[in-house]
Amino acid sequence: MAHDSSANLQILSPTGSGRSSPSPRVTRNNTEDALQKKDKSFRRYAQGVDRALALWDTAQQEWADYISFLGRLLKALQSHPPETTVIPHSDAVALRLAQCLNPTLPSGVHQKALEVYSYIFATIGKAALARDLNLYFPGLSSVLSFASLSVRPLFLSVYESHILKLDGSALRPALKAVILSLLPGLEDETSEDFDRMVSALDRLREAVKNDSEEFTDAKTEGGSSHFWQCFFLATITNASRRQGALAYLVRRLPKFQLPQRRVSVASQSGVPTEGLPAEAEAATSPEPGLLIRCFEAGLYDAQLLIQRGFLDLLVTHLPLDSPVLQNRIGKEDRERIVAAAASVVSRRDMSLNRRLWAWFLGPELSAATDGEDESVASPTQDKQGAASDPSAYHAAYFSRFGLEALTRSVLKMINRPTKLPAERAKPFRVCLSLMDRWEVGGLIVPEIFLPALQSIHAYSEVATKDQVDEVLRSASTFFDGVDSGLIWGKLIELVTTSLKSEDSSRHDALQQMRLAKFVMSHFNLKEEDMMLHHMPLMIVSSLSALNGAVGSGSKLSFKDQELVDLTLEIVDSLVQIVPDRAIRGRQSDHRTEQKHGSTKSVASEKIQAFYEESQGSSDVAEPPFTAAEIGHLILEDATRLFLALVQLHPEISAEMPAKILANAIVKVQQFEGLNNMEPFAVIEQVLSRHSSTTNRQLPFSHLTATTTILTGLQIARPSDPYISESQIAELVHPLVAAFWQYLSPLMPKHHVEAARCILQLHSMSPSNRVVEAALSSILVQDILQRPSSLGAADASRRFAVLWTHTMYELSLQSERRGTLSRRTSTMSLSSFATQEINFHTVLMRPLLLLLDLLSEDGTDAAAVVNMWLQDLPTLNKIFEILVIRLQSLHCLSTSDSLAPGMAAQQKTSQNTVDDSKDCLYFLRHIHNILKRPLQYTWATLAQEPAPRFNDTAPRVSLQEWIVRTCLKTLSLNVNKAATNETAHLHELYRVSVEIVSQIYNSPFAPALRDLEFEIPLMACLRTAGPTLQSVLLGASLLALRLRTIRPTEEQQPPEQRAQNSAPYKPRLSLATSRDSVDVEPPPIPPPPQLVEIIKYGFSSSSSRLVLDDWVNFLVEVLPLFADAIFQSLLPLVECFCKEIRSTFEQLKSIFCTKEVVNEISPESTLISLINGLEQILARAHDRLMVQENKSVANKSPEQPQGFFGNMVSGVFSSEAHQARTPTANSRLTVLLCFQDTVRICFAIWSWGGYAQNSAQHDATSASSFGYTSLRMRNRARRILEHLFAAEALECLETLAVLWSHSSQNDTQATAIMGLLNVLNGSKPKHTIPAIFNAVYSRTNPNALDSNRISTLTSDLTDADLVAFLVDYTKSLEDDAMDEIWQDCTLFLRDVLANPLPHRQILPLLLEFTAVIGQKVDNTNFGEQRKMRKELADIFQRILTAVFTTRSMGFLQDPGQVKSTEKPSAVTNGSLSQRRATDVVSVLNTIVPYLPIILVENERVTTVVTNIATSVIGPTFRTKAFPDNVTKPILDLLQALARVAQGNKFWKKELTDAFNDARFFATPLPLLKESWLPILSQWASSDKDRLPELLSRLSAPTTAGIMFGVGASSARQEADRKTQLTLRRIALLVLASAVDAFTPALPSIMEKLVELLAATPASSPSSATRADALILLRVLILKTSNIHLAPLWPTINAELTSALSSLLPDAPNRESYNNAGVLQACKLLDELVVLDPDDFQLMEWLYVCDTIDAVYKPPPSTASSSSTYPSNLADEIAEVLSARAAPLAQAQPQALHADNGAGEEGKRKLFLDPLIEALEREERVEVMEMSREALVERVVRPFLGSLGMWAFETRYRGGEVDGEGVWGSVVRDARGD
Repeated sequence: MAHDSSANLQILSPTGSGRSSPSPRVTRNNTEDALQKKDKSFRRYAQGVDRALALWDTAQQEWADYISFLGRLLKALQSHPPETTVIPHSDAVALRLAQCLNPTLPSGVHQKALEVYSYIFATIGKAALARDLNLYFPGLSSVLSFASLSVRPLFLSVYESHILKLDGSALRPALKAVILSLLPGLEDETSEDFDRMVSALDRLREAVKNDSEEFTDAKTEGGSSHFWQCFFLATITNASRRQGALAYLVRRLPKFQLPQRRVSVASQSGVPTEGLPAEAEAATSPEPGLLIRCFEAGLYDAQLLIQRGFLDLLVTHLPLDSPVLQNRIGKEDRERIVAAAASVVSRRDMSLNRRLWAWFLGPELSAATDGEDESVASPTQDKQGAASDPSAYHAAYFSRFGLEALTRSVLKMINRPTKLPAERAKPFRVCLSLMDRWEVGGLIVPEIFLPALQSIHAYSEVATKDQVDEVLRSASTFFDGVDSGLIWGKLIELVTTSLKSEDSSRHDALQQMRLAKFVMSHFNLKEEDMMLHHMPLMIVSSLSALNGAVGSGSKLSFKDQELVDLTLEIVDSLVQIVPDRAIRGRQSDHRTEQKHGSTKSVASEKIQAFYEESQGSSDVAEPPFTAAEIGHLILEDATRLFLALVQLHPEISAEMPAKILANAIVKVQQFEGLNNMEPFAVIEQVLSRHSSTTNRQLPFSHLTATTTILTGLQIARPSDPYISESQIAELVHPLVAAFWQYLSPLMPKHHVEAARCILQLHSMSPSNRVVEAALSSILVQDILQRPSSLGAADASRRFAVLWTHTMYELSLQSERRGTLSRRTSTMSLSSFATQEINFHTVLMRPLLLLLDLLSEDGTDAAAVVNMWLQDLPTLNKIFEILVIRLQSLHCLSTSDSLAPGMAAQQKTSQNTVDDSKDCLYFLRHIHNILKRPLQYTWATLAQEPAPRFNDTAPRVSLQEWIVRTCLKTLSLNVNKAATNETAHLHELYRVSVEIVSQIYNSPFAPALRDLEFEIPLMACLRTAGPTLQSVLLGASLLALRLRTIRPTEEQQPPEQRAQNSAPYKPRLSLATSRDSVDVEPPPIPPPPQLVEIIKYGFSSSSSRLVLDDWVNFLVEVLPLFADAIFQSLLPLVECFCKEIRSTFEQLKSIFCTKEVVNEISPESTLISLINGLEQILARAHDRLMVQENKSVANKSPEQPQGFFGNMVSGVFSSEAHQARTPTANSRLTVLLCFQDTVRICFAIWSWGGYAQNSAQHDATSASSFGYTSLRMRNRARRILEHLFAAEALECLETLAVLWSHSSQNDTQATAIMGLLNVLNGSKPKHTIPAIFNAVYSRTNPNALDSNRISTLTSDLTDADLVAFLVDYTKSLEDDAMDEIWQDCTLFLRDVLANPLPHRQILPLLLEFTAVIGQKVDNTNFGEQRKMRKELADIFQRILTAVFTTRSMGFLQDPGQVKSTEKPSAVTNGSLSQRRATDVVSVLNTIVPYLPIILVENERVTTVVTNIATSVIGPTFRTKAFPDNVTKPILDLLQALARVAQGNKFWKKELTDAFNDARFFATPLPLLKESWLPILSQWASSDKDRLPELLSRLSAPTTAGIMFGVGASSARQEADRKTQLTLRRIALLVLASAVDAFTPALPSIMEKLVELLAATPASSPSSATRADALILLRVLILKTSNIHLAPLWPTINAELTSALSSLLPDAPNRESYNNAGVLQACKLLDELVVLDPDDFQLMEWLYVCDTIDAVYKPPPSTASSSSTYPSNLADEIAEVLSARAAPLAQAQPQALHADNGAGEEGKRKLFLDPLIEALEREERVEVMEMSREALVERVVRPFLGSLGMWAFETRYRGGEVDGEGVWGSVVRDARGD
């Protein structure tokens, strides 16, 4: 309300004033009773009227019956005595006349009724009409809303002749209703009676005005204030009559502006408050806020024409500079009307927008100034010449009068806490439309721009992606319309102020910086103007602010670091986007260094001034800097920032500043500014410091940053590079040396990044091969200068890492493997070098140096190189380098064959160049590589083609080309003499022959069979291990081999060799070629120390570098002592698992920390340990298979062979004299080891793809992490494949245990399902039978063969397994059903054949069957009718078995019900136990899919019937009903109703439950959430429910009622049945949709009218009235306004009767008990809140609906003695207050203060909070109070405050709290 309304309150409402009323309500009845007693003629007259009224039939169907009734009533009324003006039975007459004005009746009935009205009004006279206006006017008031053209004149005649002639004091209480009754006649301005309607309203205004003049003063001399205030209220509350109200306002609303508007908008003084017209003063008194809300309601109207009309009124009658808007109302009201006006722009209608601009911008300049020559101040222009600029005038007008209000209203709209996307997007659409006029948008957008962006940024953090995208679409459109200067000015302000903020505001600074990043990543900032002019300035400002933040040198806090990182990301993105020409000057630009220096010192100030003074517009002011100056500033600031971070802040990565500087260098291409900063001096200093401090590595980020800068400097100007060739070598060598340190295999964190940096350094000068030289120098230094051979070994390992990642980068460039590529690291270098990688120019010389080490047998370096080459996937590239070098030799090019003549012809040329030593050198490398070949080595030689020397050369394999080359070297011996110069040729021959011998001993030698080659074979060399441990291991192995005799190994056939020639095969898979049926050698016990030695070797940290040799040692030792493997298995496996787990944790920790860990590489260690564990398990399991074959004589030959099939065949041969071993213990031992292995391998496999702590990984090594995790994942998967192939059942149970221990939403459960779906050994056709065997092993083990029974070593129950089965089946693809169908159906039929052992898991098996049915339905396989019929039959039988073995009787116990409603279990295992016992929950998941599972409708009907009779029926028929009914049971019932709507069994059960009197004891939340939707579905499918319930209601009767106890009990039984039936009808209507029972409304009202006529002595009695009122409340809530018209007469009569019963000595007092009184009050409360349109016509009867509710008028002079209130609520409250004690008189106000209208934005019920507060305070139910206490504590406070509360809620505005009203009715209908 207005802030200054208190002054009017004192004038118009003196303290203690009452209301004027024509006569008390009891006067009319007293007069009629007196005449009945005295006058005989009046008694005859009254009897005639009574006989006429008795002719009314509530079931009248024809309109003629109504006319006949009205005719007889009129005739009876016309027989009144001449001197009598009283109408007998006036209440009944008024009720019947109102019922005859039903909108559904024809106009003839309406005309006849109006004729009767006219006669009655003429008969009783003006005074009696004023007294009885509350009787007759409610029925008459709604006529115009439906009147035909023939009825309207008659209606107006009645109004003009009688209603409008009443005194103003009589019309004042009903003024709003009278206005509303006339407004429908103004909707059509072209109608014939429009002027007559306007005239009627004018007469009404005059009548009220004349009455008001008696007590108004000079300030409101117009006297019509009450009329206008009521008119505004009518317009606010009744939207359907707003069109007529607009028509009247256009013609009669006074103008709220000064007569002469000569005030300059430049004046700073306020708008004059005096001088408004008298009518305008009256319209705004006493409450100007109603005028504002009237316009607000019109502007928010849904009809465009109404909005347009109210906008026109704003422009013409209520301009923005009106004193009413500027002075009379508060800021909130001003914001209200401005926001309402601005909201019309959302319609995008030009007619509305044009009117809005006219209101916002004021009148035209000529009209406003009226010839005056006053200056105009514009906020956007200078004052000179502004007076002649209309736009400047309009902008100044809006700035002064509307800017603040519009800004605040838009900000409120932006900050509104809602999650609805449409509401969030609305402010952006409004602002976008406001920007159509720069006078408005140019002033408001700068104020709301940042708050709007902050709003969507905050919304993006809590909303879903789809919701954010929807809002972003509107926000982006708004953003694109904002001037670029404003955008970038705000962004620069955000960044610079965030970096300059104090420590206390660091959180806000972070939020601002995140906002800036959000804007740059989600909005369009790539317009040409932005990129050319604003982005460079943003870069300069940000870099300058960053230098200020980090230049102090003090250590930054964590938040400061995050702030700096965000700023660097923003600057980096800008530098990448900004075009070169925006920061690169022309060559002709000769700016001096001094000018640059002066510009730099004031750069930030000039940029800030540019955006503040000219709003960043280049049209208004020149840009502060040229492109050359900006480029110079960027280079200087970026260089300074980089140096500061490198020198002062090592805690911040220098990679991003270096990237910024490098990009800037490339774009600017001017290096003058760098010379002053001397960056290379700092870089050399840092590198030299690193070289001098050998114990400390330079941070990797500094190295990558330096590399990036150097590369940028070189490629910025290719023709004139910044770094000379000599400087390149000086800088590159220390950088490569630093990167070399990070290539250590002990530190895998930065391998990928270091390799990329080295390649990037090479791209700076590829022709000079500086990087190759640096690598070679480093290798030589490590090989020669470091102590012993450890330096060479370490250098070899580092080079192996470099080689691996270089080859990978080469494959990325050439093949572009999108899906196989590793994830890009956040530390990835800028893509400066775009030329392709030529690894020959980088790695050839270092590789040759590395291969030289192979000649040093016995050294660590040679061993490392050998192991690297054996497993190298790119071994072909090694051979490629050697072959190309050999092809380039002259000696080989002259020896094309072995023919001596051919060599002699080319002797001259050969003598010219002798490069045979080089040939020996390269062939020796090949020879050394082939000294220790693997299957993969031979496969590479056989399958990879050799590079061709020219295009004409044929393409041959590597091994063929090498053999041919060796043959060429042999040809050199024919023409060569044995001299000293050629002595090396002997070595060349020896090497060549050895190479040929090695190749011919390979598995792929048959491919070379056709070559003619005859030379003696050379003995093969046996090599020792590369380290001391390796030597010892070799000696030990030889000693152990002397203890036994190895069997002869047969040659592998060529077909098998070709099959196993894949590029890479694990060591473990090589054992698959052995035959398991070979003869086993005699067992010899191993030495006792062997196991301990093996354990020590694999657990000691000193053996980590040679673990592969230990694995090989283990592989060779285990077959020698196979019989003793079980005694050693558990200790060995425990050792391996412990080390694997420890190493795996170490590997995970490496990628989660930013610190460098100088430890042994966990990656290679983990691979070696897994290999060793795999070998142990392989031998143990195969030995177990041999023992079982011996111990079980009748074993089937189809049984599985072993862990890897035939991988270790020949090792474990049978022995005739071997003693029998306990195979059961051996199997248990092996399986326990299997379980440990499965668990650790699953953890490794799920690390990369399902890791829960992925957010903790160091982002700088993301690529290396992806590579390492993928490698570990693949290795773990391979061993899991082998484990499942050997023991699928036990491995599956192990995974099932892990699944059962994981939580429901844990990623571990998802990972387990993902693993099972990718393993070849766990295909559905293998996994499903294994699960079935596991279930049988626990439920009915006798049904399985001994070899299929589980050992039960896993802690699993049958319920866990079946739940696991269900989830696994859900994860399968639909096409997999074809594979598992046979097994599933066979298993289910076996269960059905003997269901008792499986009774605990039958519910889960039912769910499993349903899952199969759903999946089969999605496949072609499921189209087979036989399959679907079989599945449906199984489903039905399982369901029957469930109900047979598990009775639903447990649901009878309410305690058991509570246990089933406990929250979901934490783990899958506990959840599966609950699922196994909760049949209802399982059925809830199945029932919706019954049509899919069962296909046939008959089967669906049968199943639904079975469930209804087995679950629903027993639950509803128990003694514990309804306490035993839970939400799952009701969900099941609702699902049954949806699946089979016509099924009679569930309907029968529901009908019985609904008709049970105990039904109303259902808990309220359950009734709301579950029962009502079920009742709704039931009512919609069964149309006979409501008629059947109505038929149970009988009319009250007094016939046959006897006195005594029997009569009382019979009456109470009738009351109880009637009450229950009424409640059931109410719940049925409540549950249904709106207007669902509109056709039955007459029948319902007929029954209600009969019941409302009940008396305390009738049967049923008046005790049912409370329930009848509840049904009325339900009908009002669930029926549209248009269908409520027939109800209002009945509601009016009943509500009046109920409230009147509260008066002292009321005759109907006994007809309303406490419940009836309370429900009548709740009905009134509901009507006031819902405020139906037709109720507003009679609302004045019950509460004061005008401004008088707040501003009490003085009593009328003519009726000063009458102080009775005019409305029933106030009348009763005052009467009750007069009888109450003084202490109780203050109670209504106190309760009202505690129970107001509720939270803002909702119009809530008033009575319910009062009752709740009283019950909490008194701790007693209100229904248990005495009538006097109820009236005193509840009814009187409610009625006394209802009028004030209703006015306040309407004044405040907001939507109706429909949910609260609905909840209140549901509670009462339930019986609370």
